[in-house]
Amino acid sequence: MREVSFSAPAPAEIGIMSIGVPEGSGIECDVRLESVIEGVLVSGTARVRLEGECSRCLDPISDELEVDLQELYVYPETDARGRPVRSDDDEDDEQRHVVDDHVDLEPLLRDAVVLDLPLAPVCRDDCPGLCPQCGARLADDPEHHHDVIDPRWAALGGLIGTDAPTDEKEEG
Repeated sequence: MREVSFSAPAPAEIGIMSIGVPEGSGIECDVRLESVIEGVLVSGTARVRLEGECSRCLDPISDELEVDLQELYVYPETDARGRPVRSDDDEDDEQRHVVDDHVDLEPLLRDAVVLDLPLAPVCRDDCPGLCPQCGARLADDPEHHHDVIDPRWAALGGLIGTDAPTDEKEEG
């Protein structure tokens, strides 16, 4: 078993449309590499810096995310002479492999970070967002509103101020 702590620059395009890890920002990793019969078990944590925009008000947001990592990297199959054997098995494509005594942590890190990202990131939990009518930030003016009449009732607006019939009988 070997425990390793390191920092590496973030590769491009880790994230989703509204939030992600900036390319080149530092990724802090603390991993444990354990030799097992099938290969190398990698487990640990990674800390990344996130940047994006609030899904409600479109303000820029910045945050940190810590993800757990765990993956088994299997040794490639070999024949009796120790030469690699290529398998056409579909299960083989889903496994990560030890290649020349190295493991590639980028796909593991990319999968772990993207799965932990919020689908709709917000700048704060009670962010009111933007006005659907005019696009004004509702956090700037809590009293902001529009007097909008439902178009289904708009015809009744013409009756306001007119003489409405009454049921009273006129005495004569």
